[in-house]
Amino acid sequence: MNVPPALRAEPAPASQPQPALREYVAKAVRRYLHDMNGADVEDLHDVVMREIETPLLHEVMRHCDGNQSRAAEILGINRATLRKKLKDYGLV
Repeated sequence: MNVPPALRAEPAPASQPQPALREYVAKAVRRYLHDMNGADVEDLHDVVMREIETPLLHEVMRHCDGNQSRAAEILGINRATLRKKLKDYGLV
């Protein structure tokens, strides 16, 4: 099974206002599809969700100094769900 290349986005220069998150995602998906060079793409939704959810959880946990209750509240998910996701992604 071929492993698709990781999605990547380039950061905006510090002197310019930051684009909306959706713009980063759109650019990364366009680049990913371009990099596939016409090859069949499967499970793109799963790939994108894994690529986004891991750093999202990591950064929110860092922001909350490891407090899972606070992080779950910020994310709008149940704490048990957060714990499961953290375990699934190897973040605990």
